[in-house]
Amino acid sequence: MLAIAILAAGKGTRMVSNLPKVLHRISGETLLNRIINTSKKLNPDKIFVVIGHKPDLVKKSLLNKENVEIILQEPQLGTGHAVQVLSKKFNNFKGNLLILNGDVPLIRAESLEELLKVHSSRDADVSLITTEKENPFGYGRVFKKDNFIEKIIEEKDCSLNEKNNKLINAGIYCFNCERLIKIINNLESNNNQKEFYLTDTISLLEKAISYEIFDEEEIQGINNRVDLAKCEEIIQRKIKTRHMLNGVTFVNPESSSVSEESEIGIDVIIEANTHIRGFSKISDNCIIGPNTFLENTSIKKNTKVVNTTIFNSEIMDNVNIGPYSHIRPGSTISSDSKVGNFVEIKNSHISQSVKVNHLSYIGDTNIGKFTNVGAGTITANYDGFKKNFTNIGEYCSVGSNSVLIAPITLGNAVTIGAGSVINKDVKSDSLAISRVKQLNIDNWKKAN
Repeated sequence: MLAIAILAAGKGTRMVSNLPKVLHRISGETLLNRIINTSKKLNPDKIFVVIGHKPDLVKKSLLNKENVEIILQEPQLGTGHAVQVLSKKFNNFKGNLLILNGDVPLIRAESLEELLKVHSSRDADVSLITTEKENPFGYGRVFKKDNFIEKIIEEKDCSLNEKNNKLINAGIYCFNCERLIKIINNLESNNNQKEFYLTDTISLLEKAISYEIFDEEEIQGINNRVDLAKCEEIIQRKIKTRHMLNGVTFVNPESSSVSEESEIGIDVIIEANTHIRGFSKISDNCIIGPNTFLENTSIKKNTKVVNTTIFNSEIMDNVNIGPYSHIRPGSTISSDSKVGNFVEIKNSHISQSVKVNHLSYIGDTNIGKFTNVGAGTITANYDGFKKNFTNIGEYCSVGSNSVLIAPITLGNAVTIGAGSVINKDVKSDSLAISRVKQLNIDNWKKAN
């Protein structure tokens, strides 16, 4: 049997934030959720999350997490104390307990699986992940003797000579749970911080071993926002490298970001300052950017999107969007259409070969195929109480600077004269014009 405990009770003082450290995000996901998602890949029997600082906020972030039990550590007296609090849940548990930290978000499930294998094969009391770090500042040092771990000394308690040891503790442990329970309450707080260290279990257990990994980025811990940015950089480098090896061109990789969940086809060009978030999917032969933001958006083949923001929408093939367009949630832009300069579209369906080229607002609207919408057109969808729909048929021509006051329906092949305000339905094959008669006053001078 396997139980996993994630230690997430710390204040994270060095983050200088009102938010608990484990709720800060990298690549769009909280540190804590990243660790939980990695843990689930191991198929544990139970996942525990030990919380303490601002527990209500942390609890709220875990509301939809299945098979996760929350343990409150109050007060927070160190990692050893956290496991002491947790140990009450393991009186009859026969199996292994994997201890993870909520601020070490890049650890891979594959590495954890190897740790579990090594632990079981050597029947260890405790096994932990270690690595040699070129700059080990801030990490506990691991001291070995005869292939066993003799002791671990926290950075704060190391002598000058001990600090020269580059073998560090990643803070990831696998315990034989029955043996851990026997000694966990024997921990003492005889250190500079007056805390109970989980590392002190090493001296209380007979057989402590290590599993050394060689990618120190994998166990990068987060103490401050510099570390947070470093982890983000690591993730982004790996994501973009994977896409580039699979046929994607990044014109300036350092200036762009891509979520882990996003999919990108071959021969796609990602221009500078482009950010792709959420569950976005970009098909082959597209050009995205520069200066473009996509979130939870699907884009089909041969589409070009420039200087544009798109949320929760679907863009079909052979579409041109931008520059300076804004496609809001619930919109569909069909094949061969054009959405141009300073156009905003919201919760609308744009059919095949439609042109909305300039300075228009299209909200809560259906537009039929081969329709042209002139510059400055507005669908007035809100009457002060509710949103209303506009339906525009096929092969229509809406003149510039027109206002269509919803609810309203235009039939097929309708022409709207420029500068019109239309508030009544228009039948197919009709011309609609609504203008105030122009009045010219000769010899008029503005009053002083």
